[in-house]
Amino acid sequence: MIRSLRTWSLGGRHCTKMPGLLPFPPHTWLEAIQAIFLLSAGHALMDYPLQGEFLSTCKNRHLLAARNDPTRPVSIWPLCMTAHCLLHAVMVWAITGCFVLCLVELALHWVIDFAKCENWTTFHQDQWLHIICKIGYVVVAMLV
Repeated sequence: MIRSLRTWSLGGRHCTKMPGLLPFPPHTWLEAIQAIFLLSAGHALMDYPLQGEFLSTCKNRHLLAARNDPTRPVSIWPLCMTAHCLLHAVMVWAITGCFVLCLVELALHWVIDFAKCENWTTFHQDQWLHIICKIGYVVVAMLV
């Protein structure tokens, strides 16, 4: 459903919205569950079929170093990590319509994926942290 631009407050700051895929912030628990479901599906789409081998490998400096491929120098890992996280952030923006959440997702996704690449977290912990972020976005939006 396409809605007109509107603003809402997130932590005292107004969030200018573009039309998102769902009503956001959610006004009912059903809308909240739908938002969490769609944000989780968006995450799965970006992390699995749309990530690709290049970003999956090149966002991890340790994998790049181990491959020792002159066409993929280790120095590209921050750009690849940022590109991967930008795609996730834009997905959050497209679903919620909120640019503030887009920026929050960019930062949190970067930190969470960096921790996984450094082997500070496991694959499962990484995925759960991402889902917890999505739940957090919805809960905070409902409470403010």
